[in-house]
Amino acid sequence: MKLNFFGLLTQKSPMERLLEHYDKIQQSVEIINESLECYIGGGQCVEFKSLQSSLNDLESQADKIIRYIRNHLPRSLFMPVDKVLFLSYTSAQDDILDSAQEALNWLSMRTMIIPEAFQKELIYLVDDVGNMVYLLGPALKDTVSLVHLENLDRQGTKDQYRKIRNKKNEIFRAKNELTRKIYNSEIDFKDIHQLIHFTEKMYAMCHSCSKCVEILRSMIAR
Repeated sequence: MKLNFFGLLTQKSPMERLLEHYDKIQQSVEIINESLECYIGGGQCVEFKSLQSSLNDLESQADKIIRYIRNHLPRSLFMPVDKVLFLSYTSAQDDILDSAQEALNWLSMRTMIIPEAFQKELIYLVDDVGNMVYLLGPALKDTVSLVHLENLDRQGTKDQYRKIRNKKNEIFRAKNELTRKIYNSEIDFKDIHQLIHFTEKMYAMCHSCSKCVEILRSMIAR
């Protein structure tokens, strides 16, 4: 039992349940990393389908958490943050996992050999997006603590947001450079189409992370 923002006893704050949903997103990053390494090693390897199935299971579990959160919200008066902001955040955080699922779907669309010229940059891109997702965890946790008055370090929380915004700018530049190289390569057009869509869906994860941060910042605005 915990005392929420308005001094009312509740079993668990809706904000804290967002952390449960975030855990599923964090797990998805690990699956994408493994999937890409597996795919590069030999197209759609035996483990790839299993990894894709695991990601689909995670997405299903995450959807259940989001539905539960939305269906069990207290009245607006008893919410620790503005309800509209909260619901916007649930959508933005859910979009991260949706984009992860779509990225893997594009990779599995058809078997192709990823040219060695793009392999390292794709691995770096996935790794950078994963790092950005990992940064969202502490930012969300600090925000939850701040709105529950358990943590009064507002500046430290803002610094967490800034790290994510800076990371997004780095990923944006890297994604554009990789897309340019893929598009101007001599590989089959179907391969170009497939790789660019995979790259864009990875960036969509990054974009949704950034959107999450902007909403979190609004939650703690004075």
